[in-house]
Amino acid sequence: MDVLEIARWQFGIITVYHFLFVPLTIGLTAIVAGFETAWVRTRNEDYLRLTKFFGKLMLINFAIGVVTGIVQEFQFGMNWSDYSRFVGDVFGAPLAIEGLLAFFLESTFLGLWIFGWDKLPRAMHAGCMWIVHIGTLFSSWFILAANSWMQHPVGHIYNPETGRAELVDFWAVMFNKVQLVTFPHVIASAYLTAGAFVVGVAGWLYVRRGHEADRGLYRRAVRIGATVTLLAGLGVAVSGDIQGKIMTEVQPMKMAAAEGLFETEQPASFSVFTIGTPDGTEEKFAIKIPGLLSFLGTGSFDGEVRGINDLREEYIETYGQDPGAAYYTAGDYVPVVPITYWSFRFMIGLGMAAAAGAALVLWMTRRGRVPGARWFPWLALSLPVLSVAANSFGWIFTEMGRQPWVVFGLMTTENAVSPGVSVFEAATSLIVLTVLYAVLAVVELGLLITYARKGADPFVEPPDVPVGGHDDDAPMAFAY
Repeated sequence: MDVLEIARWQFGIITVYHFLFVPLTIGLTAIVAGFETAWVRTRNEDYLRLTKFFGKLMLINFAIGVVTGIVQEFQFGMNWSDYSRFVGDVFGAPLAIEGLLAFFLESTFLGLWIFGWDKLPRAMHAGCMWIVHIGTLFSSWFILAANSWMQHPVGHIYNPETGRAELVDFWAVMFNKVQLVTFPHVIASAYLTAGAFVVGVAGWLYVRRGHEADRGLYRRAVRIGATVTLLAGLGVAVSGDIQGKIMTEVQPMKMAAAEGLFETEQPASFSVFTIGTPDGTEEKFAIKIPGLLSFLGTGSFDGEVRGINDLREEYIETYGQDPGAAYYTAGDYVPVVPITYWSFRFMIGLGMAAAAGAALVLWMTRRGRVPGARWFPWLALSLPVLSVAANSFGWIFTEMGRQPWVVFGLMTTENAVSPGVSVFEAATSLIVLTVLYAVLAVVELGLLITYARKGADPFVEPPDVPVGGHDDDAPMAFAY
């Protein structure tokens, strides 16, 4: 393996690992804020117990996510220095704002929420978690704006003297057409993941011995989580459909690879299942739905969708022979078709399965019914697994489908890798970080299982602190 392959493996491992925590944190902050708001409004003790229970699990996930996110940023300077130098002027503004505004907003108000149970009025305390959630949305916006620029670079000029892309229109980067559809798609998937997590944990506790007295509490959580999952699944589907049309417009090669479409078709058929050659250069067998790909890509059942072979010829004519093409099995400017094809289907299929599972859970618990099926806990536990896997395959598709570009049309991945890093150095960092992340995974799962197994704590009503009426000399209380 050369430095490029090692660096790509390291980036893939770190990115996918980090994104295991991100959607859960985004979604759980909203759900926990919703639970606490419901308690403030109704004084139903179940909502406060659920607030503290899932808040505790959210904090565990938040901590691990922050640690892995820091490493995510460091690797750009380690293995991708040429890339960092090329995009630094463009990425500097959104990522600096993300750190100074969004992250500090999250951390400050999360601290107030943790330590403010006996210091802040109840409505204000609940508002702190809503502000934390807003901070996660801001953070997502700025980070996704940077990623969307890699997919569809706008608002910049290329300076041949410095060899850098230079920012000339900040708002064009912030409101990139890819960004405008990617953001709602990612946030909806975060809500889907968090809702599925609530279903899984509460459904497991619902049938677990020792928690019989709280079955009403966990049944309530199951239905709330399933409702969030189902509604978010609909949001994912709608935003994903729009995203597919934008992708066909700005990254037609990604759509062609996602469908294993080698020749231009009008109308184009959607491939339900395709078997191709091992190197992904030719289709051998396929089951297709006529006209569906045209609709998904263009909005018309008779629209034209361009194929891999035509696009490859166009890119070679436009950009010249790609010096890194030998790395890609399908040839110049073509991503690894089998990975792109199947990650696209796993993303869609697993996400749809999670939403369908949530609908089944709602049906099984409708009108006060008690789910008696023996497979109910397995159904509940499968939902967070399905949603997390769908998120992971979505990012694999997003990043692998852009190859061989690291910035589409401007910089190939091979030209982005650090020139001064040796194979030994790259391999060492890959092994160390992979082992470290494996240890963190054991810690994360161990903590989540330990605290989830205990279930929700008994109801203890926090003090009702009036505005301006607390004791300034009283010590701050740690809620957990």
